[in-house]
Amino acid sequence: MSKAFLTQVIQESTGCTGVAANRAAGELIAAIVREMKRNGGFTLPSFGTFSVRKTKARKGMNPRTGEAVKVKAGKTVRFKPSPNLRKAV
Repeated sequence: MSKAFLTQVIQESTGCTGVAANRAAGELIAAIVREMKRNGGFTLPSFGTFSVRKTKARKGMNPRTGEAVKVKAGKTVRFKPSPNLRKAV
């Protein structure tokens, strides 16, 4: 799914212009990101839950050279689908 896909769906369902639909899709994505930063997660009922998880620092390997590389601790996003989504797919 892309922003262009979201824009198209918004435009077709509301009958608004492409510029307005693009702005709405951008605002929707920005609102989801803000919510995840603020609360550490976001739930769409009947779709699933997005959650932010911390990752530990670890050792990795450069696949090209084979040398060991240190990977810093960080954050990642996880998704858990709802039972309704699992049945639909």
